[in-house]
Amino acid sequence: MLKSADHMTDEEKLARIYEIGYHISPAVKEEDLEKIVGGIRAVIEKAGGNFIAEGAPSLTRLAYPIEAREGGKRVEYDRGYFGWIKFEAEIAAVRSLEESLKLKDILRFIVFRTVREDTRAKMKAPTLREVKRTDTIKTTRRAEESAGPVSEEKLEKALQDITTE
Repeated sequence: MLKSADHMTDEEKLARIYEIGYHISPAVKEEDLEKIVGGIRAVIEKAGGNFIAEGAPSLTRLAYPIEAREGGKRVEYDRGYFGWIKFEAEIAAVRSLEESLKLKDILRFIVFRTVREDTRAKMKAPTLREVKRTDTIKTTRRAEESAGPVSEEKLEKALQDITTE
């Protein structure tokens, strides 16, 4: 329940940056996702929150199955629609958001404090190096393999040569 501005402490009136991550049940139709996300946004707006960024929900495979109750039955899901919203709001607004997110279509959610800057890892393509092909590779037996066992002295000398280069 939201407190009135008169009953909030100074700390509760401070605006901070938060991010909410949520999983919506895969039983929800894609055309109904926006209605659920709109409900989350409405709670944030009603509490005086300001939006910073958002990631639309997309169907993703879960790391482990999540159990939910639907129609009096327990159902286990291995997929869910994952989305997130970054916003600025007072502490009291976040408390009311957490209460309102206990909806039947939201499998799991987390609200945490963060920073305004974009902190997501950027996908960087691996750098490739060009290799020119000049010869075909021939398979021949190496002289060391056919020569037999290597003596301790030769091995020590080879190691010395490698480490001094």
